[in-house]
Amino acid sequence: MDTIEPTVQGARGDLAGRHIVLGLTGGIACYKSAELCRLLIKQGASVQVVMTEAAERFITAVTMQALSNRPVYGSQWDAREPNNMPHINLSREADAILIAPCSADFMARLVQGRSDELLSLLCLARPAQRVPLLIAPAMNREMWLHPATRRNMAQLAADGAVLLGVGSGEQACGETGDGRMLEPAELVEDLIAQLSPRTLVGQHVLVTAGPTFEAIDPVRGITNLSSGKMGFAIARAAREAGAQVTLVAGPVHLPTPRGVTRVDVRSARELLLAVERHVDAATVFIATAAVADWRPASAAAHKIKKDGSGQVPALAFVENPDVLARVAQSERARSGALYCVGFAAESEDLVAHAQAKRARKGVPLLVGNIGPATFGRDDNQLLLVDAVGVRELPRASKQVLARQLIAEIQARLAAR
Repeated sequence: MDTIEPTVQGARGDLAGRHIVLGLTGGIACYKSAELCRLLIKQGASVQVVMTEAAERFITAVTMQALSNRPVYGSQWDAREPNNMPHINLSREADAILIAPCSADFMARLVQGRSDELLSLLCLARPAQRVPLLIAPAMNREMWLHPATRRNMAQLAADGAVLLGVGSGEQACGETGDGRMLEPAELVEDLIAQLSPRTLVGQHVLVTAGPTFEAIDPVRGITNLSSGKMGFAIARAAREAGAQVTLVAGPVHLPTPRGVTRVDVRSARELLLAVERHVDAATVFIATAAVADWRPASAAAHKIKKDGSGQVPALAFVENPDVLARVAQSERARSGALYCVGFAAESEDLVAHAQAKRARKGVPLLVGNIGPATFGRDDNQLLLVDAVGVRELPRASKQVLARQLIAEIQARLAAR
């Protein structure tokens, strides 16, 4: 565990081996669909584009064919299919159907079960128990708020479709508000979550991530090199597994994973308060944050300046609260209602230090890594330490390791 291995697992893409039907309906947001197609393929998926006649007014089939490397379908009478049944063949081959953008008109067509063009016919003919239908709406803000649209969305959800929501901001019409299609990267993240094993449905996972910052004066402080990437990856993996996720994040510059509730904090004491506010609702607590052990006894009100004397100002320190130990020793944790997982970032002798920390904190599972070999990187290698012994998770991307850890936690929850 003390060495960095050159090979990183998990580079195939989160959608490797998946076949996605990407449907485009009429709307200016079709320009985003080109980037969406590119990102799906980058994640390892094969993509079959199906366009309505209205969609071809906004983007050409040639563009989508070039990006997908497949002929684009637009007619239910397409003679390229030997049996002349593209609505059957394309839907049976799919792992998921994603309509992006989905216009208000097309949502109404789906609700009514209309099937006089290929895309709606394909959605109607799909094996609903096996092939999920994901809807990414895109429309003017007034159309989005109209009661007819709200009724149609409710009916689509009742019929089993997955509504992905919308973004807010400036619209092509010049107005501002809700109704923009989500960004391509957000849609890819939602699709990956939809196709992931839903092993943590019903669980509420509380994750801490990143460093803390302990102020010396208004411009200086004590912190560490933790980037927060591992904790954010774990929060995303837990959400993919179907859990409700709350992420308490120290001062980092990372985007919030889709579907995750984020609480930003700065110091160790702020982190403790945030955890205490949310832990009673949690069933799993994963403490990945690199919390400062010490803080200045008092922070100066103004910047501490050199005075030319060569004398270094004296700083007194006090110990920060041990967030993990407090949670692990709570009544809910001791009774088994809350499953606690700790992290240890060491610089040497990882096995011995991790085993000692697990015993000291009183957690059933502790995850260890060599901090200097992982801080800021996109890959890591982990050591799982419990009462039985130690097991290594070989070096891989942090997202791959996060999913492996979530699977490990789920197995332990099930075994209880």
